[in-house]
Amino acid sequence: MLTIQEILETIKMIQEENLDIRTITLGISLRDCTDPDPQRCCRKIYDKITRLAARLVQVGEEIEQEYGIPIVNKRIAVTPIALVAEGSEVEDYLLFAQTLEKAAQAVGVDFIGGFSALVHKGFTRGDRLLIESIPEALARTERVCASVNVATTKTGINMDAVAIMGHIVKETAALTADRQGIGAARLVVFANAPEDNPFMAGAFHGIGEPECAVNVGISGPGVVKRAIENMPPDADLGELAEKIKKMAFKITRMGELVGREAARRLGVSFGVVDISLAPTPAVGDSVAEILEAMGIERCGAPGTTAALALLNDAVKKGGAMASSYVGGLSGAFIPVSEDAGMVRAAAEGALSLEKLEAMTSVCSVGLDMIVIPGDTPAATVAAIIADEMAIGVINNKTTGVRIIPAPGKKPGDWVEFGGLLGRAPVMPVSRFSPAAFIARGGRIPAPIQSLGN
Repeated sequence: MLTIQEILETIKMIQEENLDIRTITLGISLRDCTDPDPQRCCRKIYDKITRLAARLVQVGEEIEQEYGIPIVNKRIAVTPIALVAEGSEVEDYLLFAQTLEKAAQAVGVDFIGGFSALVHKGFTRGDRLLIESIPEALARTERVCASVNVATTKTGINMDAVAIMGHIVKETAALTADRQGIGAARLVVFANAPEDNPFMAGAFHGIGEPECAVNVGISGPGVVKRAIENMPPDADLGELAEKIKKMAFKITRMGELVGREAARRLGVSFGVVDISLAPTPAVGDSVAEILEAMGIERCGAPGTTAALALLNDAVKKGGAMASSYVGGLSGAFIPVSEDAGMVRAAAEGALSLEKLEAMTSVCSVGLDMIVIPGDTPAATVAAIIADEMAIGVINNKTTGVRIIPAPGKKPGDWVEFGGLLGRAPVMPVSRFSPAAFIARGGRIPAPIQSLGN
């Protein structure tokens, strides 16, 4: 039985501390849509998405009104399109991206993820066609999100794919130069990509998933920050961890309630709650500000990685107790442009690309929404991806890279993406070249911990 005090506490979290459900993401399998005729295949894709997701936005709004819980985004993730389109006799997958865009527009969602390929051990013909189609697909759509998994702990790192993605990221940004390279903000390169991640831009509906399922992503940095600020200044780090666990439990219970109710009303399976703390550009809704509330003068200073590790672990422990099905990425996101505290730290020089990389060894996703100079060589972009993939593979965790080489921009300039994508300063990149290393290609072997069978 809930007490009046607990109910009031939850209301305060929503009204004053930016607590919300960040996303309800409907995962849809498109494996039964394959067809040798690309036009017929796309028609099947459009019909299935619009049929299963027809009530997604309406159901989300009904739950918002009835329970008083803000649900910020309603989105869709589909089977990696490389798997679906490969059976069609076509040399360019732009048609598939445009079909996803049209379906997303028809049902009223702002993003649809799954223009994706899984190439951690090698390429098929369909994988190559999809990757080659990414720049134009993202330039000619507004809702479609793409991802490519290039590494796993079991297989190692496909460095041929890493090298290609360095060029693809650059080309994607260049084709959207009139919008400061925003196309690259809808492209993620992964190691150990989860099949049930509800967060964009890396969401896709994995091949082990059911026909259709609801996955929920929670938020709540403001709630955790306020809880820490209200603790005595001499509270030790063990007490901080305990408090964060309790807050994560409450936040996750709300996600569990919304996810199960949405699944029931849509008549589909309930998937997982992703217990990631997801920031927004709003002041007070920042993961960086949580770390600063712990006692780090500015995010990026020495001690930041340890503070983030404490936060991430406590969130997982509290969230895991609150839901039977925790999945996705689950931890703490540290996107630069989408987090007001991160933006301020980067602008003041407290936060560097190298420090962010170190932080990704203990956070839940990786280098996220980082803007670098537009003239950064493709080999350097690939090497940044390779470093991040190595952290994911060796530590048996998910890592990703969502980086934007902003055309025409140099260190110290600013880019404005607007909305939840926010704004960020252009961060400097090492001038020393990794080109000869990247040019070697091949596959970095799986680490010894992969021999677990």
